[in-house]
Amino acid sequence: MTMSGKLRFGIGGWTFEPWRGVFYPEGLRQADELGYAASKLTAIEINGTYYSSFKPDSWAKWREATPEGFKFAVKASRFCTNRKLLAEGGESVAKFLNQGLSELGDRLGPILWQFAPTKKFDAADFEGFLKLLPDKQDGLPLAHVLEVRHASFCDPAFIALARKHGATVCLADHFTYPMIADVTGDLVYARLQTGSDDEPTAYKPKDLDAWVERLKAYAAGGAPSDLAMADAAHPAPVKPRDVYAFVIHEGKVRAPAAAMAMIERAKA
Repeated sequence: MTMSGKLRFGIGGWTFEPWRGVFYPEGLRQADELGYAASKLTAIEINGTYYSSFKPDSWAKWREATPEGFKFAVKASRFCTNRKLLAEGGESVAKFLNQGLSELGDRLGPILWQFAPTKKFDAADFEGFLKLLPDKQDGLPLAHVLEVRHASFCDPAFIALARKHGATVCLADHFTYPMIADVTGDLVYARLQTGSDDEPTAYKPKDLDAWVERLKAYAAGGAPSDLAMADAAHPAPVKPRDVYAFVIHEGKVRAPAAAMAMIERAKA
């Protein structure tokens, strides 16, 4: 029997007024929206943490509202990544990690470190930043994902650096940001951002089919043949890996429908 990692599909956040009456049933209490979303999806990327910090009891409530096996990805604070010298962000990284993330317990998934589109690849500074990222927080293992948005990162040196430190490079489906499909960490993390609310499931059915097949290939330990690698000369070892995919397109009204459609396709 072929081994494969776990495929998880979700959205960014769960508090979004246009989802009420579209994704969320009419009359559902706002306090119950996370629990409802977690009953339909298998992961959620928390985006509010990019802008502000939260008390430990908030993290604990999020854990309690979700079922066993559900995962949260957490977007790191902008104060960690929106700086001239990343390697000098140790205090901000520590503040972010110590706000209460460990209250999520086994619901804690990857941490997304998102960089501005103007941030260019500087090998020395980026390695200094990667050295700031711990393997554990309060005994919980941490997985780090790097979402880079400048073409200078399409460089074998960046891929090698990410692999050296066990960090995952985000697979970004975006109109202008580079798509880097190389596997550099123990998981794969995709952000699907070219959908449209004009489509009932954000992406056309054939495009959803294609994405699910790509993500299945990653989960099975390989890589999709139709995506170009920045460092094709040094492919990652073949091994099963968990995959996270989040639909986060502009407008995002149809994002939950897309994620649910992908969950159904992945079962086939």
